[in-house]
Amino acid sequence: MSGLIGKKIGMTSIFDENGKNIPCTVIEAGPCIVTQVRTEEVDGYNALQLGFDDATEKSATKAAQGHAKKAGTSVKRKVVEFNGFDEEYKLGDAITVEQFIEGEFVDVSGTSKGKGFQGVVKRHGFGGVGQATHGQHNRLRAPGSIGAASYPARVFKGMKMAGRMGGETVKVQNLRVYKVVPEKNLLVVKGCVPGHKNSYVIIEK
Repeated sequence: MSGLIGKKIGMTSIFDENGKNIPCTVIEAGPCIVTQVRTEEVDGYNALQLGFDDATEKSATKAAQGHAKKAGTSVKRKVVEFNGFDEEYKLGDAITVEQFIEGEFVDVSGTSKGKGFQGVVKRHGFGGVGQATHGQHNRLRAPGSIGAASYPARVFKGMKMAGRMGGETVKVQNLRVYKVVPEKNLLVVKGCVPGHKNSYVIIEK
């Protein structure tokens, strides 16, 4: 799937033609520079490696600096491979937000907000004492029973327990593109996308 790397700016709302208030996310999408062209002959598959958001030279490794120099660009903070582009691109070409059309649908993936160590009520939606989940009766948010007795004498893998929540790669599919602002490299999509403000997201067509 072709696409772009972007940065989540934040959320807003806009009115559609029927006067309905639509919650939207503003994404700074591109411009992305082609930092490598994968070909069938050399790599065994066809793809474009895109770089987004300039990094400082002193924070980059020598390998990253050499890689960017080949493409005639500065070192990039985020590098992702995409395939399925209709047009032919060369090393160093810039791909902008103009490849998206208002009204089409895109998939956006990013890293969700980290919530830290959370209990079973927040993490898995257990009902708590009101619905007497797993046989408890006087402990409001405890997990309750986690297994049987001497058989099977272990806790089954995948048991829903307290633990670290968030900070995972999440993809939200079929978000409608409401507005494209080429002069500011902005993309406005309906709904919310994963991640905190200024986090990197990948937009796929």
